[in-house]
Amino acid sequence: MADESTSQPSAGSAWQVKQVYAMAAVCLVVGLALGYLFRGSQSPATAQSAASANAQPGSPAGAMGGQMPRLDQMKAMADKKAAPLLEKLKGDPANSELLKQVGDIYEATHQFKDAASYYDKALQVDPKNVAIRTQLASSVYYNGDVDGAIAQLQKALQYDPKDANSLFNLGMIKWQGKQDSKGALAAWQELLKSNPQLKAEQKATVQKLMADVQMQGKS
Repeated sequence: MADESTSQPSAGSAWQVKQVYAMAAVCLVVGLALGYLFRGSQSPATAQSAASANAQPGSPAGAMGGQMPRLDQMKAMADKKAAPLLEKLKGDPANSELLKQVGDIYEATHQFKDAASYYDKALQVDPKNVAIRTQLASSVYYNGDVDGAIAQLQKALQYDPKDANSLFNLGMIKWQGKQDSKGALAAWQELLKSNPQLKAEQKATVQKLMADVQMQGKS
């Protein structure tokens, strides 16, 4: 699970810390680029980096002087990158890993409805895959369905009650999507309790969020 959330505030100077937290996609898997603390979807800054990295020299996005491409341009990039995987899926439509990879491409380029569709198809093949379900929850959340995202995370926790990714995202979405401070704190308290193996910086990030929630409640 990547430690991206710990560096997000400096990664997007145009974003206020609260906004970054609000859009934080979370993952504890170390090795992913900026945008994750726990496994979930990417932050706006990460998605922009992914889109820029996927753009071909001379393409519309590549000619924008480093500016964020429009959603239609990002969709075109995603379609192009996903095309080889979609071709493979024609001969292997029940390949959950391929379906997840396609979902990842659309998620990274802010095509959250498309991403959710492919994650959902992957889960139809492998319903107990908690990591994919957490990504589905993130895409559903970014697509505007807060309750649907929470439902997916709760289902993920039925399969793995200690899953740090699901617990972190559940707290984040309850806080930012439902203004449920108590629910957020409960999820993060359970995260820290059930995952003593977390790295110090990961614990610090969760504890900082909890302190922010508590401070917000006093203001």
